[in-house]
Amino acid sequence: MPYSLVQLNQISQEEFTQALGEIFEHTPAIARRTWDDRPFASTADLHAKMVTVVSAMTDAEKLALIQAHPDLGSKAKMAEASVSEQTGVGLDRLSVEEFDRFQFLNRSYREKFDFPFIAAVKKHTKTSIIEAFKSRLDNSFETEMQQALAEICEIARFRIESAIRN
Repeated sequence: MPYSLVQLNQISQEEFTQALGEIFEHTPAIARRTWDDRPFASTADLHAKMVTVVSAMTDAEKLALIQAHPDLGSKAKMAEASVSEQTGVGLDRLSVEEFDRFQFLNRSYREKFDFPFIAAVKKHTKTSIIEAFKSRLDNSFETEMQQALAEICEIARFRIESAIRN
């Protein structure tokens, strides 16, 4: 059930965590920790405070957040929001050749970085995702970890905007 910002500012921590726990893929602790920062003046303020929680996480927690994400174009079980996002860019309707390409890129990326490739797919096409895969494979581990977290925070912004009614 969508909540308004006014409601989110007034509900219990448990309800807040239930409402926003999947904004960051399979990591409800971020919503739980953000609840303490109420009231939120806007969705942008809520997003900024959630990003602050992510920034304060330990490296191990950040890595776990990244690893909670599914491979793009895979048939793995994933959060409802991820299914919707990947469907929106056509990753649920890949040709055999496209599927094989995504699987190759996912494996190559995981072999190098030991976490999944993350992209805020709402701002991409299948072609631009493949180009991002190729260019980001040249990054260092540190650079790519920061890029993955930036993409996750962008995904969270899209999810907050979709989840909160005015």
